[in-house]
Amino acid sequence: MSQQPQLARVLEALLFAMAEPLSLQTLAKAFEDPPKEAELKAALAELKHELQSENRAFELVEVANGYQLRSKVVFAPWIKRLVALRAPRLSRSALETLSIIAYQQPITRVEIEQIRGVDSASVLKTLLDRRMIRILGKKDVPGRPLVYGTTRLFLEVFGLKSLAQLPPIEEATEENDTE
Repeated sequence: MSQQPQLARVLEALLFAMAEPLSLQTLAKAFEDPPKEAELKAALAELKHELQSENRAFELVEVANGYQLRSKVVFAPWIKRLVALRAPRLSRSALETLSIIAYQQPITRVEIEQIRGVDSASVLKTLLDRRMIRILGKKDVPGRPLVYGTTRLFLEVFGLKSLAQLPPIEEATEENDTE
């Protein structure tokens, strides 16, 4: 067996064992003599191709600045029936607040409330509790208010590689106007 297929097998085992996406840097830490980034990417591409060509029930996806094995969408009905736990539903106000944070981060509570027009303290607490947002630090203005930003879990839940994949604001606005 060549080293490349062996590396793909090790990566498959690492990704299978972990629930969250793993970055190239994290994957490299599993090795005494870490492979080069190009070798890791080649082995991941090989693994992705194998999973596709063998028509497996799961696939390798790049999400939240990392890689993750996920069940294919076609199997969702069976998985939902078996697994009672679902992604937590977010209220309309939580989704609205999360959208504001995603597009405007880093942002303070006061800035969020100016956009929303209502108090957002409880919604922010909910989003923090659900690990969808995090405190990035404090803004360098009088009162030193906390500033918020999204987390890797946010990217994972919404299937985004990075914030750059967020749809343009105009597109999101147009979709809401047609509903």
